[in-house]
Amino acid sequence: MTPGAPYRWSDEAAIRAFVAQTGFGLLCVAAPDRVHVVHLPLVWLDDRQIGLHIHRANPIARHLDGQQALIVVTGPHGYVSPDWYGLPDKVPTWNYLSAELRGPMARLDDAATVAQIDALSHDQEARLSPKPVWTRDKMAPGSFDRLLGGLIGFSMQVETMQGTAKLGQDKPEAARIGVADALETGGNADLAALMRATLTPAQVNVS
Repeated sequence: MTPGAPYRWSDEAAIRAFVAQTGFGLLCVAAPDRVHVVHLPLVWLDDRQIGLHIHRANPIARHLDGQQALIVVTGPHGYVSPDWYGLPDKVPTWNYLSAELRGPMARLDDAATVAQIDALSHDQEARLSPKPVWTRDKMAPGSFDRLLGGLIGFSMQVETMQGTAKLGQDKPEAARIGVADALETGGNADLAALMRATLTPAQVNVS
């Protein structure tokens, strides 16, 4: 990620909130054979530690413990037509919100893996209110333990986090509104709302 100055997003509290709200990302690690990647759900274990779990058959699992890794989280994004600016001599582009987290990975023991899975399901289930919260107590005895045997838990100690909020901050307000209107008409209301906020990258709020 090499964002230009108008698009740099450095508010760590806002980035943490964005990652928490999205709850899903792409984990990448370089290994001797190739770069391994996997999409997976994520949950904050504390302000600087992300928890996740992977099926033990996934090739990425054997390359993670003790290694530096990258997690990419992508938010609203979309194509922007030059016609939408109402300005001459513009070119197509892509607006988006994203964050990158980097740090070392550590394998979790069984108890910590269970705690991470519980935290993840609780976080996601809480969003479905007023539906009663699902817990693993609803499973038949032994079912969860059998599933757990196929999983490996990991955490990332987040050493650096940075974001990009490419939302047309270098364009006049009227042009931004024109793009936002076109995006919403095309069904991309989330990106349109971020653009209408007309905020600096440090002020981006995705809650």
